Amino acid sequence: MASLSLSRRLADLLVGEGIITPTQLGAALEAQRASGEKLGAILLSKDFVSEERLLDFLSRQCGISHVVLSGLGPIDPEVIALVPENIARQYTLIPFEKANNLLSVAVADPLNVLVLDDLKMMTGCDVRAVLASETEILEALDKYYKPVSSQDALDDILQQSRASEDAAESVSAVQEKKEEEEGVSLEKSAEDAPIIKMVNLILANAIKAKASDIHIEPYQKSLRIRYRIDGVLHEQPSPPRKFHSAICARLKIMSNLDIAERRLPQDGRLKVRIGEREVDMRVSVLPCAPGEKIVMRLADSAAVNVQLSKLGFEPEALAVFNRCMKAPYGINLITGPTGSGKTTTLYSALASLNTPDHNIMTIEDPVEVPIHGINQVQVHASIGLTFAAGLRSFLRQDPNIIMVGEVRDLETAQIAINAALTGHLVFSTLHTNDAPSSITRLTMMGVEPFLSSASLLMVLAQRLVRSLCPQCQESYEVEKDWLIKLGVPPAQLQAPGGKVTLHKGRGCDHCAQTGYRGRQGLYEVLEVGDVIRQMILDRASAKEIRDSARKQGMLTLRECAIRKLLGGATTVEEMIRVTASEIEG
Repeated sequence: MASLSLSRRLADLLVGEGIITPTQLGAALEAQRASGEKLGAILLSKDFVSEERLLDFLSRQCGISHVVLSGLGPIDPEVIALVPENIARQYTLIPFEKANNLLSVAVADPLNVLVLDDLKMMTGCDVRAVLASETEILEALDKYYKPVSSQDALDDILQQSRASEDAAESVSAVQEKKEEEEGVSLEKSAEDAPIIKMVNLILANAIKAKASDIHIEPYQKSLRIRYRIDGVLHEQPSPPRKFHSAICARLKIMSNLDIAERRLPQDGRLKVRIGEREVDMRVSVLPCAPGEKIVMRLADSAAVNVQLSKLGFEPEALAVFNRCMKAPYGINLITGPTGSGKTTTLYSALASLNTPDHNIMTIEDPVEVPIHGINQVQVHASIGLTFAAGLRSFLRQDPNIIMVGEVRDLETAQIAINAALTGHLVFSTLHTNDAPSSITRLTMMGVEPFLSSASLLMVLAQRLVRSLCPQCQESYEVEKDWLIKLGVPPAQLQAPGGKVTLHKGRGCDHCAQTGYRGRQGLYEVLEVGDVIRQMILDRASAKEIRDSARKQGMLTLRECAIRKLLGGATTVEEMIRVTASEIEG
């Protein structure tokens, strides 16, 4: 992204030059008041202006040139060393060239002229600011300011802890104390500086690695820490086993949990800030035989609220999804296993519908990310606030759009269907393997086919497939016959000769040597039209509904994966891993 801290004066000039409309500026300012985001970021995220055009505009208005960092080649380490990493990250800038006594610095915010004076005093050089994309600057910072490895950082913390072995000894001796003494001892050990640094390192590294989950697992003689990155668990450097109890206590304190309770499962939340990012974490503590296992789910609001066009939909599937999402009433179901991206799809859909003329209400377990303008209710089954109870109350709150976190039972399904049939647009999720199976699942719950037929608009099944790293992907050729054996239709292999070009990731620092960076969705979108409605009434099987939907143009999960494979977005291994259970008819 370009400069995100766009001033109102420059924004008005964008309108004056016809780059954005007054209506778009008004919408961006309204979104800024609601979210507190920077104006430039909002204009880019809403596609009101392209990054290239915004860079060109800022360059002209501020009288400085702009540069594409990726086209400059490697930056001299001696130039990088002139500016400390903390300054470079704080102000989102990076030095890239030094000629005689002139230091050229790429900046994301051309309006911050004071930092240039600081750099001049710090380096003793004349400083020339050049505008660059914030995304490119951040990538360059990660590339050139080599961070201390997790293992080195952990070794340093452990070295500090050896000066005060009493903390570790008090941790290992905790089990022999009384319960009331135990709480005091654990709390004391959890506040020791090495333990605080250790926990902060675990959390910070997970956020930096864009992990979705952190697993802290005790074993008889060891402690294992793993991050789930792009859907796959990766083992991380771990401290000695003796620090486990203190780490657990520290995380419990941060999550407002009972540090003395180690026999029962506990659930809590904590919020951490890394730089300008604020990340909400759900914490689950589970007593196991060797000790308590902790799993933390990271919820980043920026990662959840993504434009639908950037989620990975195929054009045909996105057209169906948009049509059903904007219907005045009916039910849209989203299905898939845990971790398949259902929450992101739901939140992105709700965000696009979140306008002042819509009353949107959700009941969730838990509320993943608070969204301004949407009324979100947390399930509390212990006091009777279930999905069904909350949904029943929603109907007295004059909603236009309702989101039910999950249809778990017949009562919830019946109330959701009643809401859809009385003029409300309903979104919800189910746990099934594909879209046609959701209709069978509703029937098995006890929902009458005539109700499903009358209320369903669309069923979407989804999975997440890892994307190739853009920095290290490379091409290679395979035989057509090999791909045909994997289920790739010959009609899609229109390549000269007998070979097809595919892509794979070599592995680099940018992707932690995995060859993958980020994920995108595979979407099987079943639109419930007249033919499918009649099949539901006739109690057709999931296979019959699937075959009929495919004849009408529905893309299966495997077919979406094949498109991404042939388009160079992912690998054969990922296609097989994610869609292995799909049976091609």
